[in-house]
Amino acid sequence: MASPRSNRRRRNRTPRNRAPTLGEVRESIIDRLICPGVIFLATLVVFSPVIGNGFVSWDDDKTLLDNVHYRGLGWSRLEWMFTTFHLGHYQPLSWVTFALDYLVWGMNPLGYHLTNLLLHSVNAVLFYFLARRLLSLAYSLSAGSEELALRAAACFAALFFAIHPLRVESVAWATQRRDVLSGFFILCTILCYLRAVEKPDGTRPRRWWLLGAVAVYALSLLSKATGVGLPLILVVLDIYPLRRIGGQRGWWNKAARRVWWEKVPFLMLGVAAGVVAPFAQYQIGAMRPLERYGILPRFLQVLFGLAFYLWKTVVPLDLSPLYQIPVTIDPSIPAFIVSGASVLSLVTITIMLRRRWPAGLAVWACYLIFLAPVSGLVQSGPQLVADRYSYMACLGWAVLAGGSLFYLWRRWENRRDSQQVLVTSVVLLLVLLSGLAVLTRKQTQVWRDSETLWRYIVQIDPLSSIAHNNMGNILLARGQSEEAIEHYRRALEIDPTYADAYFDLATALNLIGQPQAALAQFQAGLRIEPKNAKARYYLGVVYARLGEIDKAIDQFRESLNLAPDQSAVHFNWGAALAMKGDLDNAVEQFRQAIAIRPDYAEAHHTLGRVLAAQGRLQDATREFEQAVRLQPQSAEAHLSLSQALTELGKTEEGTQHYAEAMRILSTRR
Repeated sequence: MASPRSNRRRRNRTPRNRAPTLGEVRESIIDRLICPGVIFLATLVVFSPVIGNGFVSWDDDKTLLDNVHYRGLGWSRLEWMFTTFHLGHYQPLSWVTFALDYLVWGMNPLGYHLTNLLLHSVNAVLFYFLARRLLSLAYSLSAGSEELALRAAACFAALFFAIHPLRVESVAWATQRRDVLSGFFILCTILCYLRAVEKPDGTRPRRWWLLGAVAVYALSLLSKATGVGLPLILVVLDIYPLRRIGGQRGWWNKAARRVWWEKVPFLMLGVAAGVVAPFAQYQIGAMRPLERYGILPRFLQVLFGLAFYLWKTVVPLDLSPLYQIPVTIDPSIPAFIVSGASVLSLVTITIMLRRRWPAGLAVWACYLIFLAPVSGLVQSGPQLVADRYSYMACLGWAVLAGGSLFYLWRRWENRRDSQQVLVTSVVLLLVLLSGLAVLTRKQTQVWRDSETLWRYIVQIDPLSSIAHNNMGNILLARGQSEEAIEHYRRALEIDPTYADAYFDLATALNLIGQPQAALAQFQAGLRIEPKNAKARYYLGVVYARLGEIDKAIDQFRESLNLAPDQSAVHFNWGAALAMKGDLDNAVEQFRQAIAIRPDYAEAHHTLGRVLAAQGRLQDATREFEQAVRLQPQSAEAHLSLSQALTELGKTEEGTQHYAEAMRILSTRR
């Protein structure tokens, strides 16, 4: 005999023997293929310039160019990905996607940007389905009711989100893979959750969809901790538009308690990520202590940020990759006063209108929850605000924009001139979206290369010490030392406590033959940041150039104490010991440099020369051969190998390498 539960399932099941009507097929094709396809292609086209962009010297170098640990999916690589806090982030799944990019594209930036773009385009499609469902719930629409208006509103919301210029930083910046990847999983989590809980009154959520939501949420946190507040977002959705708790439903009856208990797995994951994320920032010293950046500046930063993202959503002009925190924050600055007054006023209004307009309060709540971890209450990094922080936080405003369109559609559909109004509205919306698309394509070009990036930031914010310093680094790499020094000095005028500017200025002064001036700059920077391993290393190089070998060795030793496994430091320490005549210890340092970096051609060559000086010609020859193999265009390595082979009696081989050295030298003239 069938159980009552199975009978109930049969009654609720849609008949399978009824063929869908032509209208239902057409509606399904539009909803599942045409609308998502248009959104996906529009996003691809608008952001297509990012494909031609390169990597930039704004963490791309540290994340990708100078980092070998993510290049592959072997066990040692995976172990690093799942245990590292590199650059202050725990993002193992983001590292896995970078590894896949490397396996397919090598170090070609095109592939990394393409992956970001595809993820963002998929997110736009997922958001279409999410916006469509939320609007349907908000307006209590039955299945098939007002489908055309609903699809139009959801399409507008998705495009408004996807092609908005505020999205550029998350898409065009290769390092920010974590934004679009975590965004993908967060959207999937919410969609799974809605599918789980949208059941008739009194029935339990679909267990497997709920478990799926928890699993996907975990994946989002393994991509980036953006979603630490997602359990609270789900509670907001339960209140409105799902209406599962609160109001007439109650807050703590039996049905409400079941809703609260559903959040426990999400909450446990969110709390774990909320502990790991600040710990990762603390590990690299990115957290600003309270005594350095006090309560009042942080509160002003929070208010400014809340107003900033909303204002830039409405007027997306003068966007920048870096909005640097001023050296001091003055509460009397008009920007902070206006921001604070605007935010407090808007929050007050939405609270007062919560019964007539619950969507407004729900959107504000979600906005605050998503922004809370990056609002500045716990400050890390040099940014006052950042465009990338709006990626998930501004989803609610996009839904609200789509909801407004749906509301107006309802108001206008019974007017006599409804057709004319409809055409006018469509034209205006197309103009709005086209304007956003033009601004977005223009903004993607800011990320074309490092020089374009930093020149743009210097132009839009002349008081950014970081932008001046990085512009100096670009000029120094091109050999324009004097111009670089001007930017370094400007950076220090803006922020006299900027240690990196002292170190980079010192490096530039050393390169133009002013080691004493460089020494003073290094010492000034180390008084501010005494535990900078890189600065200790370069200070040691300056001491070696001045002939103060013992002081150089002390700095090399201190650098390695602060950051072990630096092959260049071991190499220069070995060179300093060789200058003192301590050849045995010099050999040990060169071997350590090679152990860390086996392809270090210069270390192999220099080690060979020291071994030759000790009379160990066989060992020296092996090192010279390695140097030639690793750097076949090194005339110096060929000459050293030629001499060693000749002394070993291998005259013919020695002559061949001597001839090759002469050939290489002739091409340099």
